[in-house]
Amino acid sequence: MQYYIYISLFLSLTYVLIMLRYFLNWKAIPIWEIPTHFSPQTKITILIPARNESANIQACIQSILNQKYPSQLFEILVIDDHSEDDTAALVQQFRISNVQVLPLKDFVTNRKELQSFKKKAIEIGIGKSTGDLIISTDADCIVPPNWLNYLVSFYEKGQYKFIAAPVNFHEEDSLFEKFQSLDFLGMMGVTGAGIHGRFMNMCNGANLAYEKKAFYDVDGFNGIDKIASGDDMLLLQKMAKYFPSQIGFLKNKNATVLTNAKPDLKSFAQQRIRWASKSGNYQELQILFILALVFFFCVSIVFNFFLLPFFWEKIGWVFLTQLFIKTVVDFFYLNHLATFFQRKDLMKIFFPAQVFHIIYIFVIGLLANVVKEYNWKGRRVK
Repeated sequence: MQYYIYISLFLSLTYVLIMLRYFLNWKAIPIWEIPTHFSPQTKITILIPARNESANIQACIQSILNQKYPSQLFEILVIDDHSEDDTAALVQQFRISNVQVLPLKDFVTNRKELQSFKKKAIEIGIGKSTGDLIISTDADCIVPPNWLNYLVSFYEKGQYKFIAAPVNFHEEDSLFEKFQSLDFLGMMGVTGAGIHGRFMNMCNGANLAYEKKAFYDVDGFNGIDKIASGDDMLLLQKMAKYFPSQIGFLKNKNATVLTNAKPDLKSFAQQRIRWASKSGNYQELQILFILALVFFFCVSIVFNFFLLPFFWEKIGWVFLTQLFIKTVVDFFYLNHLATFFQRKDLMKIFFPAQVFHIIYIFVIGLLANVVKEYNWKGRRVK
């Protein structure tokens, strides 16, 4: 029992150090502002892989067309991934020369052998693109008015090969969706801190930019094409291996792409299992080590809770200490991020979110190593 207590306390101290590292590196990232009199020179291609997105695709495209960026310098390629609705027809209604739809079925001869439809869609889109800089987002996203100006000015100034930028949820209708938004703020902090500190490369495919040439320099998705997901993080890690000093995180709340949280527990679990399932393919072992430490810290809290009725005198103070540490550290960290992204309203649900977060890390961490199939865009994926 004594050694178990030592392990619990060690995990608690480790969690403090991990979160402190995230916080300090996030704060150290300079906030990027579009230079005065900025005049973009880069031709860009915006890729939107889409499957059954008739409810979202037009709003997404319209938000891009509303950009304060020269229309002659960008094109939008929507790659329709065998949609069973009228996604493609809705894109074609725009009737604008720089908005095109590419049916993935025209480029895939054997669907049964294809492991990652999204990677294939992006690969086809890049092959058909005319831009030097590839920017990706998702069909269920809304982008801010100066999105392209932020990304391109950041790219032209820093000459980055790969750029990650913030993604947040919005328009929450329930406590559960607000929990996801608060949790996602934390992920954005981790993303920015890891890239800036060069100790872990994570990103979200809804807000990425990378050089077309760099994509081909690293041989695209070759080597990770058998994995259903990972078109964002696994590609970033390939890029970071080849161009370690040319990976950037664009820190500015006005460059944030917005999307919606999952409406129910089932879709949320499927999403998070999908995200976690690719962790075994990460090329950076430090990410796995950090994620494992956080997971086992939450596991120890759950285990200690169930041990309370049997070992209260020995475990009680350890359990309370762990809860206190996680609550204080997370509150300090998330409050800073909520302030930066102007989402202080989310801190009102911090305490119930804490309880759910511990359970969620524990359950999803276990399921990701047990569940080998999940639903994604109406497909059963292995």
